Amino acid sequence: MKAQELRIQLEEKDISSTLRVQEHIEGYLEDQKKTYYEMCAKELKGHLISEVNWRERHHLLSCEQLGVNVRVGDICYVDFGRAYLQEAGFQHFGLVLSMCHGKAFVIPMTSNPVTYAQGYHPEWNPCGKQHLLQIGLVKGLIKPSVLFLNDAKFINTARIIDVKAHISIGSELFGVIEKRVKECINIG
Repeated sequence: MKAQELRIQLEEKDISSTLRVQEHIEGYLEDQKKTYYEMCAKELKGHLISEVNWRERHHLLSCEQLGVNVRVGDICYVDFGRAYLQEAGFQHFGLVLSMCHGKAFVIPMTSNPVTYAQGYHPEWNPCGKQHLLQIGLVKGLIKPSVLFLNDAKFINTARIIDVKAHISIGSELFGVIEKRVKECINIG
């Protein structure tokens, strides 16, 4: 069954009966299985890890319930989950820029050298892409990294797997990041 047909059926039909629920679950799982078989190994791995993480964590209020304590400035390994084109998804590092009512405002990042080379930096790459901010090699990481400013978002901290490094909130680097995020979203 094509995804569009399945979506229409789910939107239009009453699925409250046990038989209907079973039919729709089986249809969805059959369709999902086909999709998984069409994926390359790397893509499939990201999907399956995120699925397991979601099953284990979606009911949690925060990562603190798993013994992970997060603070502003932490660089964390995060499961962002499924993503559309041009969005950071699945497992990536991310910088916690702020905390608000139990959620973390996180900027996804990568150490991919091609993406890093394209990133903006006020001193050594002022002509770089404005939505990418080079932050260099942060203590605790093993490669220079770049932030995806246009992918920043609030997340439930239960998506955070582990804390890997930290940027001091009083540092010049953290100030540059805050300034660039504000410029990127046209505030302040």
